[in-house]
Amino acid sequence: MFTGLITDVGAVVSRNGGQFTIATAYVLEEKDLGASICCDGVCLTATGFEATAHGTRFTVDVSNETLSKTTLGSWTPGRCINLERSLRAGDELGGHIVSGHVDGVAKIIAITPDGESRRFLLEAPEHLARYIAPKGSVALDGTSLTVNEVSGSRFGVNLIPHSLTVTSWGAKSQGDIVNLEVDVFARYVARLMEFRP
Repeated sequence: MFTGLITDVGAVVSRNGGQFTIATAYVLEEKDLGASICCDGVCLTATGFEATAHGTRFTVDVSNETLSKTTLGSWTPGRCINLERSLRAGDELGGHIVSGHVDGVAKIIAITPDGESRRFLLEAPEHLARYIAPKGSVALDGTSLTVNEVSGSRFGVNLIPHSLTVTSWGAKSQGDIVNLEVDVFARYVARLMEFRP
């Protein structure tokens, strides 16, 4: 489990089919082999690592299913990605509950300056739009964000200067595709409503 609070921006170093090597400032040790790391919102397992002068390079193996349902299929060396280590007992839950199981992808339709912040308008797949509500939570590329407004399958979020600086969001452009995980509680409520008499 994760919180959607990004703790490092890593970079894809290499790709060999479904195996990726990612550079991070995290210091990983032998005990971290097999650890879950959220990479742009996708929960992946560290299958190997090596220490570097600036942190660690770790490898992950990605299934064809994940490659087809997320942005990972388009990842190439040099891409910056949001990273978060998994929650440990006693950690602060500052964002919202994020599983790292991406539901689909959303497209950035527009980016508008709003003072020092930026407002992003995104479009979600129709089958996921029903789970997105004003003032609800979403995870976009692993980042916990509050939904400002919703209109059909489009919704808006606002990123403050700090978030733009410590995540990959400061480099996002109109037309970019991002990983979308809807709020787990919204999914369960919608499922329960299906059985309502």
